[in-house]
Amino acid sequence: MPAIEKRQFGRTGHMSTFTLFGAAAFSRVTQAEADRTMELLMEYGVNHIDTAASYGESEDRLGPWMEKYRDQFFLATKTGERTYEKARAEIHRSLERMRVDNVDLIQLHNLGHPDDWDIAFGENGALEAAIEAREKGLVRFIGVTGHGLNIPSFHYRSLQQFDFDSILLPWNYVMKQNSKYAEEFDRLVVLARKRGIAIQTIKSITAGPWGSGERTSATWYQPLEAQADIDRAVHWIMNHEEQYFLNTVGDIHMLPKVLDAASRFSGKGPSEEEMKKMLKEEKMSSLFA
Repeated sequence: MPAIEKRQFGRTGHMSTFTLFGAAAFSRVTQAEADRTMELLMEYGVNHIDTAASYGESEDRLGPWMEKYRDQFFLATKTGERTYEKARAEIHRSLERMRVDNVDLIQLHNLGHPDDWDIAFGENGALEAAIEAREKGLVRFIGVTGHGLNIPSFHYRSLQQFDFDSILLPWNYVMKQNSKYAEEFDRLVVLARKRGIAIQTIKSITAGPWGSGERTSATWYQPLEAQADIDRAVHWIMNHEEQYFLNTVGDIHMLPKVLDAASRFSGKGPSEEEMKKMLKEEKMSSLFA
């Protein structure tokens, strides 16, 4: 199968596949299902895994694979704790669950509330635990993640406070239509590029929030399902000259479609007319109010 393009993950020096495996997809799967998914990832050459302590069974499911193939992956996890003691304990627990001595990247998870931000950056905050883990060789790099419309401004604020190695936030064609979000996103990207900070995107194949009908995917949002639509959404992200990364969908059954789309990127993204048509046909809508 075609190889997925690799790009330098910011100043880390690692050449990561454009699609980073979003291991939230392992939150509620059996080990057998996780094993089949990991085999698929390796077939596509995906070499970067992004998980979190709060993703259910994800770190446990990764454990048997990291025990054998740790050197083949850039491994990232997250702590959602805000204080030093709790974050420190969670980082150590993540290492134990994944059966590794260290991870490449630890991220402060979903840091987008003023109170959380003050605690995490304050004395005896989670950032101190992350820095200590880096000093002890338990992690190599430190990042920050977030969801929601306020995240570009919060990330910008975070980068004024600490020189993070990576950021993660939502980005798709619909969000670009939100002028305030797009303006703050662009301002953040300029700063990140100036510093060599890796930019990870999420929610690329979002169709919109779930309605009242039956949910057909493990994702917390309704995803695009037709391969042609997924192709356009994924290729739109891949076509940015800033070279963002895309964290894959949080459902192992949707994952093959995203990997397939990424592997077939020809260097040219969809036209503006194609993307506008998807909006007009209501195939994509805003996830955030």
